[in-house]
Amino acid sequence: MENIKLFFQERAFGVCSKLGEKLHFPIDSIRLFFIYSSFITLGSPIILYVTLGMLMKIRTYLRRMNNPALFD
Repeated sequence: MENIKLFFQERAFGVCSKLGEKLHFPIDSIRLFFIYSSFITLGSPIILYVTLGMLMKIRTYLRRMNNPALFD
């Protein structure tokens, strides 16, 4: 079970983790919110999650382009 959890944490966008850090809110609660609201609204929060994840990846990419010495 722990291996599955680590697999998804390493390959997911990390949106819930980042939101939890910024809002000082438990990460598990944010994950549960996304899961429950996805069932209730037939998946619309998934679009929000993927959009936030892509914005985070683009932001990281742009930071690497501006200062490549930080990521060596």
